[in-house]
Amino acid sequence: MAKNLVIVESPAKAKTIEKFLGKDFKVESSFGHIADLPSKELGVDVDNDFQPKYIVDDDKKALVKKLKDLAKKAEVIWLASDEDREGEAISWHLSETLGLDKDKTKRIVFNSITKSAIQKAIENPREINYNLVNAQQARRVLDRLVGYQLSPVLWKKIKPGLSAGRVQSVAVRLIVERERDIEAFTPVASFRISAQFKTAEGNVFTAKLNKTFPSKETAEAFLKQNMGANFSVGSLDKKPAKKSPSAPFTTSTLQQEASRKLYFSVGRTMQVAQRLYEAGLITYMRTDSVNLSGEAINAAKETIVNNYGEAYSNVRNYKGKSKGAQEAHEAIRPTNMANQSPSLERDQQKLYELIWKRTIASQMSDAQLERTNVKITANNHSEVFTANGEVIKFDGFLKVYMEGLDEEDAAEEQEDMLPAMSVGDTLLNNFITATERFSRPPYRFTEASLVKKLEELGIGRPSTYAPTISTIVNRKYVEKGTVEGTERKYVQLVLEANDLKEKNLSEMVGSDKGKLVPTDIGMIVNDFLVSNFSAVLDYNFTAKVEEDFDEIAEGQEDWQKVMKAFYKDFHPIVKDVEENADRASGERILGEDPKSGKRVSVRLGRFGPMVQIGTVDDEEKPTFASLLPDQSLNTITFEEAMDLFKLPRKLGVYKGEEVLANVGRFGPYVKFGAKFISMDKGESAMEIEMDRAIELIIAKEKADAPIAAYEGKDVTKGTGRFGPFIKWDGMFINVNKKYDFDNLSQADIEELIEVKKQKEIDKLIQEWPEEGIRIEKARWGRHNIIKGKIKVEIAKTVDATKVSLEEAKKLIEKKMPKKKAKAKTKAKAKKK
Repeated sequence: MAKNLVIVESPAKAKTIEKFLGKDFKVESSFGHIADLPSKELGVDVDNDFQPKYIVDDDKKALVKKLKDLAKKAEVIWLASDEDREGEAISWHLSETLGLDKDKTKRIVFNSITKSAIQKAIENPREINYNLVNAQQARRVLDRLVGYQLSPVLWKKIKPGLSAGRVQSVAVRLIVERERDIEAFTPVASFRISAQFKTAEGNVFTAKLNKTFPSKETAEAFLKQNMGANFSVGSLDKKPAKKSPSAPFTTSTLQQEASRKLYFSVGRTMQVAQRLYEAGLITYMRTDSVNLSGEAINAAKETIVNNYGEAYSNVRNYKGKSKGAQEAHEAIRPTNMANQSPSLERDQQKLYELIWKRTIASQMSDAQLERTNVKITANNHSEVFTANGEVIKFDGFLKVYMEGLDEEDAAEEQEDMLPAMSVGDTLLNNFITATERFSRPPYRFTEASLVKKLEELGIGRPSTYAPTISTIVNRKYVEKGTVEGTERKYVQLVLEANDLKEKNLSEMVGSDKGKLVPTDIGMIVNDFLVSNFSAVLDYNFTAKVEEDFDEIAEGQEDWQKVMKAFYKDFHPIVKDVEENADRASGERILGEDPKSGKRVSVRLGRFGPMVQIGTVDDEEKPTFASLLPDQSLNTITFEEAMDLFKLPRKLGVYKGEEVLANVGRFGPYVKFGAKFISMDKGESAMEIEMDRAIELIIAKEKADAPIAAYEGKDVTKGTGRFGPFIKWDGMFINVNKKYDFDNLSQADIEELIEVKKQKEIDKLIQEWPEEGIRIEKARWGRHNIIKGKIKVEIAKTVDATKVSLEEAKKLIEKKMPKKKAKAKTKAKAKKK
């Protein structure tokens, strides 16, 4: 047994660190937290100073035993979890749960996994920082109190299965309020003037009028003023300017820039950054500091001078604005500045290069610019056209990197160059346009702009942004990219060669792909929480809580006092709302059914948003219809609501089978016998006719026809959510780009099937055929126990080859009640 036991958080990290330490060190992983609050109870003793109840989950018990045994045999135990509050709490849990001897336990931290950083950490151990532990406990306990006490209120007053959270509910509030601003927005039209001019040398450029006209008539009158006008350069102003580089990345700015430039989600960015950190390529990726160490600054300078020359180097020290930022930490940077482009998997390569460029650029010279402003005057009116241009005299940091812009800032992108001109030069006017433009509503949040807003408000911290966004999307409070947009007509007036023409044009507006849009349930939950728990949903309160956590981390505040102060006000409100608040369903009354005279309304039902004809007080039971995926309780019209009762539409009979048009969870479809055939994008179940339905049926039959046979069984092909596939003997086999999918040969088909069969054999770990139970490899190094349609994931810390039949049965039995409950719910929904 090695003299030293090093415990880190992740197996990937353990593997990297093991390379740097000698044979006297054994490195093991704790796989994150080994102890936590129980998942099925509050786990906080509110009557006993908010003492948390920490337990070891069943799937961690074998790991705890293993670590205990190793710790007993080791001379020194090194707790090497991450250097943030979460990491400090993990070290504390390890110390307490494993019963470590304090005299032979040392805490070490490092912000990069490099040989020098690890050795330096070993040379400078410290004790567990209980201020950081208490700050983490405070966050965990407060979030547990809010989540476990608010969620049951939502189950009672809105719908079972809902959840609330201190940060997630505030994030939803931001998105809902932005959506309401968009809905309430009334666009105002005005006419913008743009002109194209030509110099005597034949160079063309564009200029604009720095005013708009409120109507077509006033714009037209202005264009008529320009008939026969002579234009010249009235003034020309050239000024030197400079552009400075942005600070190195924090967690938040990395998430924003990776979204703008690489189109990564916030969660994807953090996953990829974690891999880079664990491979020793970048410093720790959860930080709100923009600081760089002296060593990093010197390494950056050397790289810049070697690659670009002395003129491009400019040493800079950055200071963060965030009050809670820990300046002792570093910004996210490469561990080796000379390593510009290591050989990596595609996403890792892209993110690493982005981090490298941002870090190097932050230590480079300003870009030197020359900005030109030209004013163009006419001889017969006083309005002035303006053209702006920008010339880069010295590129400086722009040689390496230019920060991306959000939609809101895109208009500020640099101008084009202007041709050479002098004051008094005569200019030829090619044409002038007056284009009708409409004022724009606020922009919907992207993941990146939501992170930016949360950071501006002081809500959450680097480690919370990605899980917060994942939670609100997974809970169906928010959806991504669900707005198709609408066509809008506009007018353009064109004056060319003293001839005035009018064009009628159109554009798509309001289309948002990948933006965060609140769902009906998200809006109802938000309105209920804001109405009844305004203090908890208040932006300033949420930011103040973060400041309290920072003060606890600095040892300036007692965490239990903070909990008492919060709970004293919070708990009575929960009780009052639970007993006295009205139920919330987002109900809107749309009108009256012309046939029955009964009330027509929309509201949230047990199985989602729906239209209801009648009320529970009527003699006959109300009738219901579910809203379509692209419809909302807030915006659906009476006519659209009544159309829903026409579904499913009977289109006719084909080959003796009834043909129906309907809408399901994957969109509009045609039902023919037992077949469900998706309609093409843009087609509607309300409008499709029998002829088109038959076309879809024939195309489906053709696509489903066997393309070959193998071992006496048919082979068919199709395209699914993961791309093209063939189906044989119940197996779906993906067809990669190596094969010509449209012209698969018999040899191709046989090869694909045999490779898949071998994969299935390789996937199998253990099997009990008489019980119908098997254990298979899954993704990311996981294993699953499978029985029929039941699948149970085995903890990563458990050796799947040693799981007994009895253990497998127990895990399946645990999963069974959930399956039965889901089946009952589905049966009820079907009956309804």
